[in-house]
Amino acid sequence: MKKYDLIVIGGGLSGVAAAVCASRQGASVLLVERNGSLGGAMSNCSVYPFMWYSVKTESGENRELSDGIFKEMCNRHKALTDGTNGYQPEFFKFVLDDMVCESGVDVLFHTQLIDVMKDKRTLKSVRLAGKEGVYDAEADFFIDATGDGDLLFYSGCEFQLGREKDYLCQPMTTCFRLCNIDTKAFEDDKKRLEALYSEKRASGEIKNPRENILTFLGIGDGIVHFNTTRIIKRDPTSSIDISRAEIEARRQVLEMYKFLRENSESCKNATLISIAPEIGVRESRKLKGVYILTADDLKNCVDFEDSIALGNYHIDIHNPEGTGTYIHWFAPHEYYRIPYRSLLPKETDNLLVAGRCLSATHEAHSAVRIMPICACLGEAAGVAAAVSLKTTKNAHTVNIAKVQDIIIKNGGQIH
Repeated sequence: MKKYDLIVIGGGLSGVAAAVCASRQGASVLLVERNGSLGGAMSNCSVYPFMWYSVKTESGENRELSDGIFKEMCNRHKALTDGTNGYQPEFFKFVLDDMVCESGVDVLFHTQLIDVMKDKRTLKSVRLAGKEGVYDAEADFFIDATGDGDLLFYSGCEFQLGREKDYLCQPMTTCFRLCNIDTKAFEDDKKRLEALYSEKRASGEIKNPRENILTFLGIGDGIVHFNTTRIIKRDPTSSIDISRAEIEARRQVLEMYKFLRENSESCKNATLISIAPEIGVRESRKLKGVYILTADDLKNCVDFEDSIALGNYHIDIHNPEGTGTYIHWFAPHEYYRIPYRSLLPKETDNLLVAGRCLSATHEAHSAVRIMPICACLGEAAGVAAAVSLKTTKNAHTVNIAKVQDIIIKNGGQIH
């Protein structure tokens, strides 16, 4: 295999954004994905929809915060679907395929990272396992877009698992979808169903610890998307724990399916049409980088000099121990910044992280982990890698003003 300028591990929105943006700046890029399609949580975990990423201006208009390459993704999706059916996540697979191919990124599907080779502070290569067996891939620069921080873990970087006091992570969730539902009647009946669900949870008849039934519409007529299973006290980075979580979550899917069919006239003919291919992970390893983003940084809207992305999504902590969700809402006009230093490991010179494994506390992470923000973090990491490759090949000495200038020229928002 040829040597690349940049290898990106993980083909979610952050990984695609990083790979495409770096390639557009002239870097040769390899994108490695362990599954068979791009999109990450959207494709593999059926996460839907995009959480909000805009603020209200003084004139009352919406200003999008997650812009740049994420907006390009959305515009391409809209053009592909004629904009008639709203957000259709399956079409994003076509969009992301087109973007990496058009930009010249080489893609390896069904390929797993299993180790790294490192010389002092410099990563030299990654060890991959694929259909051909085990082999090494070399590059001058690397980006961890795995979500779980697999690359930073293998590279010996310091990280935090879950929350600080007990290492418990936010609950995992397996999303699923039902069709043949009278959605209008279902929405009208939701309050009664919620009360009955609470009664059956209190009596032990329902085992799911989640406090409510979380649903979304918009996938199609008669289809309801459920983001309502809750798996607690499992470590997403443990093969044993996550395997048990997959089985436990599917039991909760069946439990909810039976509950709705038996207790709601609107769902009496419901059919289970999809269960996410894999469980959705909200939180796992988080880098302890040059700067650890905090909840106070978000609440105070700190204007970081090295800001590379913005957000307005609330601090949203699903209880790692069971029932309940803590929410801190931001005012419609407020938005926070994310600094470049939160993508930067202390222990390496040619590695950046992108997406939800960035350097942040448990509380701050719960706000910045959403897909639109992760795409913007990927864009920043990809641009920073490309700029660094043209100069010192050191992520710590990159010209951050140059990185910010390119992000802005690409339509991104940083201040």
